[in-house]
Amino acid sequence: MARIIIITGKGGVGKSSVAAAHALKSAKDGVKTLLVSTDMAHNIADIFQKPVGGKITLLTDYLYGLEMDPDQVMKEEFPDMNRSIAAMFSEAGLMANKMGDDMIFPGFDDLFCLLKIGKIYQRGEFERIIVDCAPTGETLSLLKLPELLAWYMEKFFPVGKTMVRILSPISKWRYHVNLPSTEGMNDIEKMHQKLMELERMLKDENVCSVRLVATPERMVVEETKRNFMYLNLYGYQVDGLFINRMIPEQVDHPFFQTWKKTQGKYVEELEAVFAALPITRIPWYAQEVRGLEAVEMMVEKTFAKDELFALRAHSAQETYEIVDGSYCLVMEIPGVRAEELSIECHGLDLDIVLHNFQRRIPLPNTLRGSFVDNVKIEGDQVRVFFQKKEEETPCES
Repeated sequence: MARIIIITGKGGVGKSSVAAAHALKSAKDGVKTLLVSTDMAHNIADIFQKPVGGKITLLTDYLYGLEMDPDQVMKEEFPDMNRSIAAMFSEAGLMANKMGDDMIFPGFDDLFCLLKIGKIYQRGEFERIIVDCAPTGETLSLLKLPELLAWYMEKFFPVGKTMVRILSPISKWRYHVNLPSTEGMNDIEKMHQKLMELERMLKDENVCSVRLVATPERMVVEETKRNFMYLNLYGYQVDGLFINRMIPEQVDHPFFQTWKKTQGKYVEELEAVFAALPITRIPWYAQEVRGLEAVEMMVEKTFAKDELFALRAHSAQETYEIVDGSYCLVMEIPGVRAEELSIECHGLDLDIVLHNFQRRIPLPNTLRGSFVDNVKIEGDQVRVFFQKKEEETPCES
């Protein structure tokens, strides 16, 4: 089965060079590999010293590159879909950006990049797709879009489609409003199906995993820990950590001793948080990684291990247990603390807020008429206990 490996990390930690080393190692194994950049600050061409751009380009034997431009992807791959979205939402007063003859809504441009990656995967042309993603904040916003939009589609689209069918004949005459056409609504429905397929693909541990890149610095370590929590909150498989720019042990100049000691402290902190995952240390090279020879050197010194592309780790998705006759939802959220977490129940949805990230999980019909009775944190596990309501009252934790 083909694999997708997403490489991300805080801006400036060297994730593009780590992604390039993954891709070249894969190609050297004789596996047809595509290295994709979704970061607008594209680095593939700079690293390999070859022009790449928006068309799949041969970099070396078995290795191809692609630098995605969201506007180009939207216009060339999904023009009808974008126009349908614009037609539906513009009448609702939602703001969009004008891109030539097309309208595009904030966030949707990145979504089209994800859909394009899914399309390439499903063609089966490449055995491995390595994605050099934007910095983690943007990556998280991108990865939560399929689930978020799918939730809105499932909740509101059937009602909206019925209303459009009823009101469309009179809307223009009576209210001077153009509602989306039936064809446009059908296009949006097709997009919903693609989003559901995309979400299943990205959360399938046999298909997709996320690897984090960090450097041993305070701000980077804190952001990496938070992003590990958020990725697990949304159910993505994180299967590796790469600690970049480590001062080599053989460097014994007095100037570097304090620096090495500081790095050691942050490495220990990362190793404690990511204890269940493979951790790779990457030395600080004297020269920046540019050109095929530089990437080959990085592969030989750090990425030569055969197990680099093995299924490296597994974290459980949401599961339900029966405890004392009631249901308990179990989730893995590494490093979470009780004071950072808020959980509320609304009807058949569970709202989980962690810092400034929110996830809404649809609950099974079995839990209709239940409320959140208790939340317990046991290590990296969050356990949410439900109880049946005795009378109809607002559902809250």
